[in-house]
Amino acid sequence: MPQRSRRDEQVSATREALLDAAERLFAEHGVHAVANRQISLAAGQGNNAAVSYHFGTKTDLVRAVARRHAERIEVGRQRMMAQVGDSADLRDWLACAVRPVTEHLEHLGTPSWYARFMAQVMSDPALRADMNEAFMDASPSMRLLQENLNRCLPDLPAGVHAERGAMTRHLITQMTAERERSLADNTPTSRASWRETADGLIDVIVALWQAPVTPGR
Repeated sequence: MPQRSRRDEQVSATREALLDAAERLFAEHGVHAVANRQISLAAGQGNNAAVSYHFGTKTDLVRAVARRHAERIEVGRQRMMAQVGDSADLRDWLACAVRPVTEHLEHLGTPSWYARFMAQVMSDPALRADMNEAFMDASPSMRLLQENLNRCLPDLPAGVHAERGAMTRHLITQMTAERERSLADNTPTSRASWRETADGLIDVIVALWQAPVTPGR
């Protein structure tokens, strides 16, 4: 039994090393520019088949990288939504979309690669569809969040609601990636902290959702 336990620990450590290496390389170079052997080498694995052995396809690996972050973000979002309760304030609910992400990035420290990894993934049409589905599976609170946005904006047409949801995801993804990149490169950032970054994002996203709708939409 102890020998099996050590084997389990070794497998777990190898998987984490591969996930870390994949996340960094995907963030820096893009998913399709990185070969499995590069990931194995960066993770200190001599076996070029390590990625396929532990994860399967590259899409499976991308999904695994995204899932481990989504699960951690989900914990923070559920906690924040419990605090919000039955609020009818649009800002409260949009904060639940933004702050769990920025708090997670702050917790990761510098350098981190998650935001840039997500920016690369979400720029790929095939991967974006797959990741949206994976995130909904790993983040059940997002469905409740959408329901409460509907409750706060009952007159917003369904098509406009979907469009502004996509804009919101784009803003969060791109602006957090931009800040993460600046921190990694030690270049100036527009905000002094992740908390202030969230403040700015929430200000803009609230205005986005409250913007007038062109007649006919």
